[in-house]
Amino acid sequence: MLVARGRIDPVGRALWYVETHFAQEVTLEDVAAVSGVSPFHLSRVFGIATGSGLMHYVRGRRLSEAARSLASGAPDILAVALDAGYGSHEAFTRAFRDRFGVTPESVREQGHVTNIELTEALRMDTSASAELQPPRLERLELLLVAGIGERYSADSIAGIPAQWQRFVPYLDTPSVRIGTETYGVCTNGDGAGNFDYICGVQVRGFDGVPSDWSRVRIADQQYAVFVHRGHVSAIKATNVAIWNQWLPASGYEAAPAPDFERYGEEFNPHTGYGGVEIWIPIK
Repeated sequence: MLVARGRIDPVGRALWYVETHFAQEVTLEDVAAVSGVSPFHLSRVFGIATGSGLMHYVRGRRLSEAARSLASGAPDILAVALDAGYGSHEAFTRAFRDRFGVTPESVREQGHVTNIELTEALRMDTSASAELQPPRLERLELLLVAGIGERYSADSIAGIPAQWQRFVPYLDTPSVRIGTETYGVCTNGDGAGNFDYICGVQVRGFDGVPSDWSRVRIADQQYAVFVHRGHVSAIKATNVAIWNQWLPASGYEAAPAPDFERYGEEFNPHTGYGGVEIWIPIK
């Protein structure tokens, strides 16, 4: 049954839990349990929806509140460090400096936080959600994709369009290419919201593929296939609607397999229009 059973919003639940618990010990597994989805699913959708890894956001909120406490004159830096979840003054100072470029002592001395970039509480923009047409279910047979790969965090995904620019001149490079479609494959995701993105083409095999190209083998797997019909720049809203609304309400779970975009002949890379398929692995 592919009909949603009411609105379920894992990212909204995750944000609520983090904002009410970040002073305590918080793990990805804790937040996923409250959000009603798997840690894999939550990590993926949180990064897509907010542009930040979940645990990166938790650390940012803790350190930002610690910075405010210090700017207000907190007398004991170790007590602030312990409240922020750090076991020592040294560990706290190292994380604080890495995050803000200044030391806790300097923030306490200056008495303000106007010169550092704090992580403020996020709120979901539900107005940006896309209207989804029901997907088709398709059993994918073995798919081999090769192309240019890069590692991204949820904070750096704005670099993906530039990656496509670098790949376009090489579209006809491999003699083992099959078909005319191109693929944007997300794979090797971790709990911190990092993943590999491969701009690639389908190949018969990896022999003959340029040595500096990335390769991904997508095994036999069931997929829900959605069509994004608007401009490609708006694909984030479609992905958010899939992962944050349709999938948790569908009765399916995200399978631990690559998800990918498929660009067919109808897609025009010059205008950004023509339709893109989004393939989500399900079980």
